[in-house]
Amino acid sequence: MNDQLLYLIALTAIPNIGDRTAKKLVAYCGSSEQVFKERARALEKIPGVGAVSAHHILQFKQEALFVAETEATFIEKHEVSVWPYWDEAYPKRLSYCDDAPVVIYSKGHVDFNCRKVISVVGTRRATQAGKSFCQKLMEELKPHQPLIISGLAFGIDATAHREALSNGLPTVGVLAHGLDRIYPQQHRNLAKEMLGSGGLLTEFKSNSNPDRENFPKRNRIIAGLSDLTVVIESNQKGGSIITAELANSYNRDVFAVPGRTTDPQSEGCNWLIKTNKAALIQSAKDIEYIMGWEQPQKKEGKQSKLFVQLSDDQKKVAALLKEKHQVEVDEIALQCQMPISKTAGILLEMEFQGVIRALPGKRYTLL
Repeated sequence: MNDQLLYLIALTAIPNIGDRTAKKLVAYCGSSEQVFKERARALEKIPGVGAVSAHHILQFKQEALFVAETEATFIEKHEVSVWPYWDEAYPKRLSYCDDAPVVIYSKGHVDFNCRKVISVVGTRRATQAGKSFCQKLMEELKPHQPLIISGLAFGIDATAHREALSNGLPTVGVLAHGLDRIYPQQHRNLAKEMLGSGGLLTEFKSNSNPDRENFPKRNRIIAGLSDLTVVIESNQKGGSIITAELANSYNRDVFAVPGRTTDPQSEGCNWLIKTNKAALIQSAKDIEYIMGWEQPQKKEGKQSKLFVQLSDDQKKVAALLKEKHQVEVDEIALQCQMPISKTAGILLEMEFQGVIRALPGKRYTLL
């Protein structure tokens, strides 16, 4: 492990230093190592840091470095992959979230930057109807070969992981604790099976317990890793609704399975749909349609318009394509801060207008 990564892990062990502050410290100081060498007065002058955080860095730096060295030993012994936020292998979708973890740890074999990533979340007290819908959805999604993300919890989470494996889809469990344990313990065998086709991911160091405050943090990673989040059964309050709200805040698409108004497990899904925070989903066809995964072919022989009045969103896309020449659709959505469903519609309009051209691999370029 190189020194910069070691010092970054140490920075995460300093009390009250969150991900945003840690990134700011590294940016202003020039490196994670330099953060630990700066004087208190210099640290205090960094916007958003202040005297308290600067004092914590000086007070706890030796203890934090010991924690980092212990973690480095654990990482090497258990063959854990670790990615700092500046690494090219860091999940691209997650990197666009301003509160993304500065360090993530994972086990398994998975490409977090694959073309289609879906989060599936829901109640721990899933009904048979909810589990059956999840099973059906995984079967219908099989042709698209998406990566399935969930939280390895009881109920819908575990069902999503199992059904993904049954259909040959890679799946990742995002944990609210370190990689030295599995919670709940009943899912130990499931987690082991997932390592062969997907894996486990966390921002928490080893010896971190699954404390209550860790689960909302876990949920932001679930939302941030994905193009879209599907909620299958949820009360009006709870982790699934938090994940959906976070996905919306990241400009990611959200889908919810409707249910009877008298069913407590459907209250959250119905509320998301009613408040326009989620699209109604009855099958994978709804995802295909809204996400533009099955776009109609462009009609041949259409004349390109020499002068086209672009909307503000179209101008953002055109500016990005002008700068980078060829860009994948998911990167366009992330950089323009738009849901992929909206981005797909804008790209189709611009293609029909003769402004852009679609390339193999869902890449686009200006004409």
